[in-house]
Amino acid sequence: MPGGPPVPEVLAAEADWLVLDEVPAGSPSREHAAEFGRRLAALHAAGAPAFGAPPPGGAVEARIGGTAMRNVPGDSWPEWFAEHRIQAYVERADLPERRVFDEVCARLSELAGPPEPPARLHGDLWSGNVLWSSTGVWLIDPAAHGGHRETDLAMLTLFGLPHLETVLAAYDEVAPLADGRRARVPLHQLFPLLVHAVLFGGGYGHQAVAAAHSALAQRPITEP
Repeated sequence: MPGGPPVPEVLAAEADWLVLDEVPAGSPSREHAAEFGRRLAALHAAGAPAFGAPPPGGAVEARIGGTAMRNVPGDSWPEWFAEHRIQAYVERADLPERRVFDEVCARLSELAGPPEPPARLHGDLWSGNVLWSSTGVWLIDPAAHGGHRETDLAMLTLFGLPHLETVLAAYDEVAPLADGRRARVPLHQLFPLLVHAVLFGGGYGHQAVAAAHSALAQRPITEP
């Protein structure tokens, strides 16, 4: 993606293995963090035909980590996110409570903040897929699809990243985020938490339920 974060070249691939070009090793720095924030904004700004749209040439039946992820296009982010990124995983996860997710889905239009066009997401943007190099920040292992740009940023926040505030500040300078973004972080973290609950169970189900309650507790931004 021109202007976006660099990705290593795929040298060879089979069903159960992948060989990538080597990324030069490096340490996290504020300079590279700021550049990453700007490049991530450029990736998102490339856009997508619809929420859930696969990348060019990508498949509808995709993967995120070790589980399935369906790239089914939708015009409305709240409705699409409820069906394909919350309910699809609630049905398969071991959760201590389920009713709270029904309430989140029913209120998503209210909780989602101002409408945004579909962004081109990395889709699995946890710190393990962010490589700090001597030449900058590189990304690997995407679960790319059209989505809400705050979902990528919330995943960075969920699993932590060196110089995260520098990344977010640089991003916001290039592509300002709507008021109330921090209050919406738990809402956007539901997708990765539910995926982890499906894959690993344990405490991730409890974390997903806690995030759902936090999302419902926010005070939505209203127009003056």
